[in-house]
Amino acid sequence: MLKGRLGLETARILHADRSGLLWLSRGTLSVRDGTLAFERRSDKSEDDPLESGDYIIPFQSISMILLGPGSKVSHDALRLLARHGTALAAVGQSGVRLYTAPPLVGNNSILARRQANLWANTDSRLQVAKRMYAWRLGTDLRQRDIAVLRGIEGARMKESYRLIAEQIGVNWKGRRYDRANPSSGDLPNQAINHAATAVKAAAAIAVSATATIPQLGFIHEASSQSFVLDIADLHRDSITIPSAFRAAKQGNSPPYKSIERLTRYEVGKMLVKERTIPCMIKQIKDLFLPKKQK
Repeated sequence: MLKGRLGLETARILHADRSGLLWLSRGTLSVRDGTLAFERRSDKSEDDPLESGDYIIPFQSISMILLGPGSKVSHDALRLLARHGTALAAVGQSGVRLYTAPPLVGNNSILARRQANLWANTDSRLQVAKRMYAWRLGTDLRQRDIAVLRGIEGARMKESYRLIAEQIGVNWKGRRYDRANPSSGDLPNQAINHAATAVKAAAAIAVSATATIPQLGFIHEASSQSFVLDIADLHRDSITIPSAFRAAKQGNSPPYKSIERLTRYEVGKMLVKERTIPCMIKQIKDLFLPKKQK
């Protein structure tokens, strides 16, 4: 009878005024007394510092909830989140996997429209690519051929692999990757494969959170996750390679553990420590929004 009378059915806080991401794990997300609640019955740990207890979630002031391992979600909770435009993503420990995420529909489409406009024009697409290369390499590149830029980046990466391996103390014989058999490489190469997958998941969370278009990449082109790969590569030197080599070093010493597990743990620690996903979100906004609109 009173449905919509007070405007509560459609009332939403603008995403620009929300708090961003909320991480929850090892508990049950449900609706209690008309609001979102999270019941956790696991002890806190180094990777999961939330105390056991019952929490009321201010879901209208959050853009996206990241639901980690050991969690359940009720149908009512999904309904409430959808009604108020709050996205939910099922993620791995520390965000090293993205299993599913409903599209986050913001209050406007400015980021996606700016991305599409910049991508559709050859000159502006190159300028965005050059800007991302400048962030990665620490210098502006004058070249106007994307193939030349990729070649410069490839040479720089070879040197990065060598230097980081030397710093961490890993025997590095070069990047060797068989797409048909990713486990065929030596331990450092296997670790890089796993680390790249984990950082790609973090980038996918950032792309989902900003409602940008995964297919429209500026450096990568063929993949359906091209823009996700663009964003992930911004953190190759700072997250992917160091985490992989630290995991490979551990994997060569007893007690021997799965290199995938070791790598995901190392990447997860770095993602939390460096606040990588919020950083990725800011980078996406920096690419597409004028300063006055951020």
